[in-house]
Amino acid sequence: MKYPPKHHQDNDINHMIEVIKTYPLATVISVKDNQPLITHLPLILEGNKLIGHIDIYNPQAQLLKDNNDVTIIFAGPECYISPSVYTTTQLPTWNYIKVHLKGKVKAIESKAALKQSLITMTEFLEAPDHKYVLEPDNPRLDRNLNYIEMFEIEITNWEGKFKLSQDKNPRDTRAAREALIKTNQESIKQFLDNVFAS
Repeated sequence: MKYPPKHHQDNDINHMIEVIKTYPLATVISVKDNQPLITHLPLILEGNKLIGHIDIYNPQAQLLKDNNDVTIIFAGPECYISPSVYTTTQLPTWNYIKVHLKGKVKAIESKAALKQSLITMTEFLEAPDHKYVLEPDNPRLDRNLNYIEMFEIEITNWEGKFKLSQDKNPRDTRAAREALIKTNQESIKQFLDNVFAS
């Protein structure tokens, strides 16, 4: 059997773009001396490039330049699917949406570009309400520019992994979709209640 199963692969670039825009916090993976360095950063898609910023003291910052290879993972919703949601006999499974990207990364040295990029990213992340605007004359922004590095990743490979019970009958696929929605809404509240219980 071919792996991964074709019905769990989604090669529609628009679907993958939707994941990146809706869940922009990426897992950024670089490798040095056979050791992975991993950082979680919001990335913004511009054309076929991802734009990001990293603290200069992060060890991975040195690898986010010079045309180095990088792997990026964006994670959408996920949850355990109980066989109890199906109308047919099934086994337990886990449904999820992930986007795996590979690319070449380079540093952007311009402080003016960095400043504008931070303003643009804030504007994107504040949508649709835009309750906060990062102003260009913000003194705190100017003070921190020397401690942030900007980089861009040219995407060389796209892979969408959308495991959503597509191999089941249409009624069971819809039931799994409803379970994914319901579980994510309920589990976040329960998790936060447990973690931040007074």
